[in-house]
Amino acid sequence: MQYIWNMGIIQKQGIRSSFFIMLGFVIGAINLLILFPLFFDKNDQGLVRALIDIGATLSVFCTLGTLPVIYKFYPFYNHYLGNKKSELPFITLLINLIGFGLLLIIGWQHQDFIIRKLGKSPSLAKYFSYVYPYTFFLLLFYWLEGFAWGLKKTVITNFLKETSIRILTSILILLFGFNLINLDIFILLFSGIYVIPVLILFINLNSSNDWNFRNFKISSVTKRLKGKMLTFALFVFAGQFFNLLARTNDTFLIFGLRGLSDTAIFAIATYVSAILEIPQRSITSISIPILAEAWKNRDYLKIENIYKKSVSNLLAVGLLLFGLIWLNIENLVNFLNWVSKSHNNSNGYNQIVQLVFILGLAKLIDLATGVNGQIIGTSNFWRFDFFTNLFYIILSLPLNYFLIKNYGLEGLAYSNLMALTIYNSVRFGFLYKKFKLQPYTWRHVIFVVVCIALMILVHQMPNSINIFTNIVIRSTLYAIGFLGLLIWINPAPEILSYFTTFFKKRILGLFSNQ
Repeated sequence: MQYIWNMGIIQKQGIRSSFFIMLGFVIGAINLLILFPLFFDKNDQGLVRALIDIGATLSVFCTLGTLPVIYKFYPFYNHYLGNKKSELPFITLLINLIGFGLLLIIGWQHQDFIIRKLGKSPSLAKYFSYVYPYTFFLLLFYWLEGFAWGLKKTVITNFLKETSIRILTSILILLFGFNLINLDIFILLFSGIYVIPVLILFINLNSSNDWNFRNFKISSVTKRLKGKMLTFALFVFAGQFFNLLARTNDTFLIFGLRGLSDTAIFAIATYVSAILEIPQRSITSISIPILAEAWKNRDYLKIENIYKKSVSNLLAVGLLLFGLIWLNIENLVNFLNWVSKSHNNSNGYNQIVQLVFILGLAKLIDLATGVNGQIIGTSNFWRFDFFTNLFYIILSLPLNYFLIKNYGLEGLAYSNLMALTIYNSVRFGFLYKKFKLQPYTWRHVIFVVVCIALMILVHQMPNSINIFTNIVIRSTLYAIGFLGLLIWINPAPEILSYFTTFFKKRILGLFSNQ
């Protein structure tokens, strides 16, 4: 059996997915850091962020637990029935539609209450009804994405979700910026932005001969596993929903307590720090079906291998990205203040510097624990995933509320850091106690310490007058120093091997062919 990371499907698809996720982040950065500040004031930027976070939370609620069922049990359906004979697509679609119907009923019954609670964000109250179409199409995308992951079609799903959505957003922003549409039309079109990705993914799955959602007959697999699937769905769904709510409730608290302008500030800080999630997202999407299959086959060596490699690789890439972000965040803030002068927002983004540092540390800690959540969620101890996510929301909600009320946005950032650190520590302890999984070595400790020293050293360099020159100099120095440390300490052999191979074949190959 093959366990070498750089020869496996995780690395191959992970690299391709990372490319599209990185491209999406670049386009998203252009949208969030240039186009939005240029054409929208902070209030309207906060409005868009609020619609996104509310829609993401509600769409997960509407799944009613079908997504974890798809991730864990789709391999069983494929094994016993084959892709074409499985009725799981139809059953999960029906449940998703029921979930969305419940959302519409609840929203209609409590619409007056919702409007009252949005008193500090009147723009959101005005456009709140657009949350529902955004939620519906995102729900359909999640449903299709679950089966695409099961069929290991992670590259196209990451392209559609991470890249195409941001391209479509850029188009809408430019239409608004050049006065071809007004804000009402912009919000209307934005609420249906997932229509095109849904259609593309549906056509791709339907034409692949590996997937069919028109089987309505209940199979023997469903009859045999229905009890386990129901229990699993309820627990894991609640856990995932609590986890998502823990990660998005900060947005709800900000626009509820402080308004949409602060929502925009925190959204930018969150987005910049979320750059660290790029490698994590790609590895997570492809590792879930492989871990589910490994648990089914009781292949514990593969699970241990994936855990160790994920920690080593994600920690190394995370330190590289964190250093590049932190060393250049002041340049970014100066640029934002310059771009937004037309909206009277001069010096309105200075708070982002401290926010990005704190939130970046939180993301780095999350990266350093690898795919611990995916290992637990696909194992027979998936109930623990529910309890840790419940613990996370119980911890983060009051902590977020208290700190934002007393210390503003920085307090909210510190709340994220503390809650995420405790949450991942509990999960690490569980995996070590139950399975004796301990992925860290002395190389990781030394590498972290020396990288911190390198960041401090580069940060002490005097700034150049030109923002872009300063970015190039600081980034180049840190990248060269980081590569030297990567070669010297070698905490992630797979990454070093990949870059060595890339350098020999792509760079030196250009000269050898001449």
